[in-house]
Amino acid sequence: MAATQHVISLGLSRRLADFLVEEKLISADKLQEALDAQKIGGEKLGSLLIEKGFIEEEKLLQFLAEKTGISYVSLADIGEIPEEAIAAVPESIARQKMLMPFNKTKDRLTVAIADPLDVMILDDLKMQLGCDVIGCLASEAEISAAHEKYYKQATSQEALEDIVKQQSDNEAAADELEQVEDKADKAESGLEQAAEDAPVIKMVNLIIAGAIKAKASDIHIEAYAKDLRIRYRIDGVLHEQPSPPKKFHAAICARVKIMSNLNIAERRVPQDGRMRIKMEGKEVDMRVSVLPCAPGEKIVTRILDSSGLKVNMTQLGFEPEAMAVFKKAMEAPYGVALVTGPTGSGKSTTLYSALANLNTPDCNIMTAEDPVEYQLAGINQVQINNQVGLTFPAALRSFLRQDPDVIMVGEIRDQETATIAINAALTGHLVFSTLHTNDTSQTITRLGMMGVEPFLVSSAMLMIEAQRLLRGICLKCKEGYEVEKDWLLKLGGPEVQLQAASLVNKKITLYKGKGCENCAGTGYRGRQGLYEVMEVTDAIRQLILDRASAKQIKTQSMKQGMLTLRMCAVRKLLSGVTTAEEMMRVTAADGDT
Repeated sequence: MAATQHVISLGLSRRLADFLVEEKLISADKLQEALDAQKIGGEKLGSLLIEKGFIEEEKLLQFLAEKTGISYVSLADIGEIPEEAIAAVPESIARQKMLMPFNKTKDRLTVAIADPLDVMILDDLKMQLGCDVIGCLASEAEISAAHEKYYKQATSQEALEDIVKQQSDNEAAADELEQVEDKADKAESGLEQAAEDAPVIKMVNLIIAGAIKAKASDIHIEAYAKDLRIRYRIDGVLHEQPSPPKKFHAAICARVKIMSNLNIAERRVPQDGRMRIKMEGKEVDMRVSVLPCAPGEKIVTRILDSSGLKVNMTQLGFEPEAMAVFKKAMEAPYGVALVTGPTGSGKSTTLYSALANLNTPDCNIMTAEDPVEYQLAGINQVQINNQVGLTFPAALRSFLRQDPDVIMVGEIRDQETATIAINAALTGHLVFSTLHTNDTSQTITRLGMMGVEPFLVSSAMLMIEAQRLLRGICLKCKEGYEVEKDWLLKLGGPEVQLQAASLVNKKITLYKGKGCENCAGTGYRGRQGLYEVMEVTDAIRQLILDRASAKQIKTQSMKQGMLTLRMCAVRKLLSGVTTAEEMMRVTAADGDT
């Protein structure tokens, strides 16, 4: 949900930032806002200025190049990079140091770097290569694109085909692997040996590395009657990837199980595990789920990216009106604030970001989660374990004896959990939790279906927030086109009609991505959040007590100024953040959500 469409890690000293103000490239107020955000999130100042849209990346790079005495270069304009330059720097170093070689002479190498203030990059490279190294400043997006273009892709079809061919050259080994799959229940030792074979290890490593490089959130490994399918979930959408033959399925499953400390012989019941890998000097946590299916086990691996956590709340994509209500709930001394939405809608990111803003030395924060996806310093996190009796209700009862100020419940799943959480709020605690509902007003109905009394909900509830994630247009291939205002009205829904009617011009400029290397031809890169935030006012409390319908509660909320998910999506459409197709995909067709 980052505001930018590619990863930026650009440093900027305070003195250089002051020069930006002096030369009127940004205002002093905008610089101060970025500095305040830097204190909270710890990001690099240059990156924040770009993320917030205070300055264009190219203008900032040109400014830095001028002030630091480093030449600025656009890799997109220099043409094909010669092979001798590419061969001079190993791929692992180029990716780790975020640089790209583009010119090589007998005793000198010229490289593009992303951060001119990281003075150790060139010195390290000079020592490793034993030649003079000249640095030029370039966009990190262009450097990443050059990596994908010139270095052999770990996830390419050719890489998997090479491994499969190497294994197929040894027919005996291939036959043995097939036998292991057919007799896995009787041959645990054979399956384990197959999982440790070099080709299988390479396959699994390539699958995982490819997902991380593609910034995927999940890896799906699925077996069918004759085929093996591998898919990555990128920006919320599944994309099929090159896959090895079906005969490798059992060994790949066994390898993943070994890496996540699961029982490789157990294929009858679901299993859950975790693993941690190190890639390019960065540790990545992964959560593994194995599910027995008719043709063979399905494995879904969630890649836990902690870089999106503990961010400044303003970077998540809240509209100003919604952010004001959310912050008001965060500042309340007690009460319940619920975050709702389907799986994968970014609820954890929102909650962790809220807790990070509340995490101060004078605040005791306790969480009950199933599972604990990320470990946060300064917050007491409890892993729910139903098998030993550590349930959500049991954890909550214990919390109340631990003198908490803020409590976070991973999910309200039943009446008991909901009642204890509400009672905790009524006894002076601020409680955050999640619930699986479609929108804010339906949350009240859902709690009623659980058996929670309306007077408890009415007394304790501060705010209910529903959210979705929608894909943003790739900035590298973004292009505009005009449509008639009447076309926007035909999209349906009162929210669309209300906002379209307010537009003065008959023609409206919308945007889309035509597809490029940066977005793998999809036209989308990165995601932003849609947030429907309902403040529980006295009028809403009375409707809850009267057991009003979800539609009545929603109508009252909109009268109070609540922006629905569809209204937020239309704003992002008209501001050029996303496309009409994506808006329709993420929000309901009738405009009710």
